[in-house]
Amino acid sequence: MAKIVRRIGDSPRARGSASGQTCPDIFELSDGDFAVIGREATAVLDKELRAYDASRADDERIVVISRETLIRARRDIPRS
Repeated sequence: MAKIVRRIGDSPRARGSASGQTCPDIFELSDGDFAVIGREATAVLDKELRAYDASRADDERIVVISRETLIRARRDIPRS
């Protein structure tokens, strides 16, 4: 199993979280994949995937992160 190598983008505290503990986050893993902490939205958004020629496996979930989280992570996302 891959391990977390680093955070991508700013910490929750740097993004304004009062507790700095429980906010969306993005991490790069040792195998090159990314892990995302976000709000569970599978039940709400799953039915919309077909319109975008997309689907998910039974072991995959749809999570939502804030626009700010992704934009502030952009500088840390590798280009290749």
